[in-house]
Amino acid sequence: MKQAIVVRSDLGMGKGKVAAQAAHASLSAAEAARLRKENWYEAWKEGGQAKIVLKVSSEEDLLAVFQKARASGLPTSLIEDRGLTQVEPGTATCVGVGPAPDADVDSITGKLKLL
Repeated sequence: MKQAIVVRSDLGMGKGKVAAQAAHASLSAAEAARLRKENWYEAWKEGGQAKIVLKVSSEEDLLAVFQKARASGLPTSLIEDRGLTQVEPGTATCVGVGPAPDADVDSITGKLKLL
């Protein structure tokens, strides 16, 4: 079981901003799993909460990951920033996919590069 966090690399966010947005994506997707796929959530939690952080270079690519994950029935979250610091309000910054079985997450994110 693992979770993938996909971050937009084209926004020029600072390291702290990226970390905060990735944390939002991780927690939101985990909560979705806890509510809809409790067995996946529990297995992931007990197995060490494996995560991988990946990147895309555009909003279009980020939304494609989100839509593909949702269509596949995976727990997912799309993070849109409030716009208080580094990006405009409503900017899509990250997507969380899973926790879910490794193969299911990889089918959505397997070709993306590490952040």
